[in-house]
Amino acid sequence: MKMVAPWTRFYSNSCCLCCHVRTGTIFLGVWYLILNAVVLLILLSALADPDHYHFSSSELGVDFEFMDDANMCIAIAISVLMILICAMAAYGAYKQRAAWIIPFFCYQIFDFALNTLVAVTILVYPNSIQEYIRQLPPDFPYKDDIMSVNPTCLVLIILLFISIILAFKGYLISCVWNCYRYINGRNSSDVLVYVTSNDTTVLLPPYEDATANGATKEPPPPYVSA
Repeated sequence: MKMVAPWTRFYSNSCCLCCHVRTGTIFLGVWYLILNAVVLLILLSALADPDHYHFSSSELGVDFEFMDDANMCIAIAISVLMILICAMAAYGAYKQRAAWIIPFFCYQIFDFALNTLVAVTILVYPNSIQEYIRQLPPDFPYKDDIMSVNPTCLVLIILLFISIILAFKGYLISCVWNCYRYINGRNSSDVLVYVTSNDTTVLLPPYEDATANGATKEPPPPYVSA
């Protein structure tokens, strides 16, 4: 006799380095949390000391400020929101709460869509790369070397690089999605268990429903003395 849970049939519960999808999602959430925390510290330091992030015309060829106050506040708000989303994903995977992983999964889908749009834009408008490189400051590292590369080869190299990034991001999305399905399947009370034998297949109700139905049966009527 073999008991098989349906949620273990259609997806894998392991990810990179042969670790469990819960462990991978926790590591991924913590890694994104650290990155966004570093970005938040940089933004706060730039807001506290804006003169330190002001580049003169002799350095860039034009008078350029790192970011104005309005955009700085928006970037700080986004960083705080991302830290919250990443913390929710790590906590949800650790405590097996599937709903807490959804915001991080939606962020991954949004990020993947943006990178896909960048790849499509480069494919449709290949000359935009050369125009963007020309607008870079004269002292930008390796600008002349990049400009000397054949435009077609440059487009192919960038598309190959973006394709690798998209493949990696897609794999991370699948890991988080498998973690969500695993936790959702473990916590769901409506999961049915199939018990198979050599000649029959029996569909059993959940254990909680079976015990509840057994406990709610009405007792037999009392005996009446003759």
